Amino acid sequence: MRLAELSERSGVSTTTIKYYLRERLLPPGRRITATQAEYGEEHLRRLRLVRALIQVGRVPVATAREVLTAVEDDSLGQHTRIGAAVWALPHGPEPAADDPATEAAQREVDRLLQKLDWDFSRAVAGLSPAYRTLVSAVAALTRLGYPCDVEHLTPYARISAQLAVHDLDLIEEYPTPLEKVEAAVMLTVLYEPVLLSLRRLAEAEESNRRFGENAK
Repeated sequence: MRLAELSERSGVSTTTIKYYLRERLLPPGRRITATQAEYGEEHLRRLRLVRALIQVGRVPVATAREVLTAVEDDSLGQHTRIGAAVWALPHGPEPAADDPATEAAQREVDRLLQKLDWDFSRAVAGLSPAYRTLVSAVAALTRLGYPCDVEHLTPYARISAQLAVHDLDLIEEYPTPLEKVEAAVMLTVLYEPVLLSLRRLAEAEESNRRFGENAK
């Protein structure tokens, strides 16, 4: 398809597509003349991914390029490739260094991973943005006097493990390794707001059941 058809089918303006091409967020099309190129279905998929990153996830262009570089790195195994792409996404705040609350939080998170028998050595976990974000969040709860030890974290972790199974089941429905990695990034960006919203709706329902006017 030509650029105009790619724009029409994707809903992305030709100006924006040209910008994505210049920023190397979209691979170049197959050159057919000195001034025209042809694009395929892979360009439509990539445009959906770029829009999810930039328009929904509010990911900066430089970070989006880093994510896409990991997505395209077929020298990596599938697990490593998915991990590299998701790790490149923006995450929460880093843990405060030399902070007793951070040290306590790290001990609890390490105890949790050990209890769950999740395959994270200290060295690998320390590289994980999700691990560091979790330590930072637990440290903040600790500073403010809210309980957040292994016993409180375990139910959340168990539910998260069930969600992970569902996520990977969805990812496996895609036919090629590249599409699986793209789907992993898309699900991370697009489903996290869904999960947050569902949690809040569920809490409202449970609160009404326990404390509402008709509660017993």
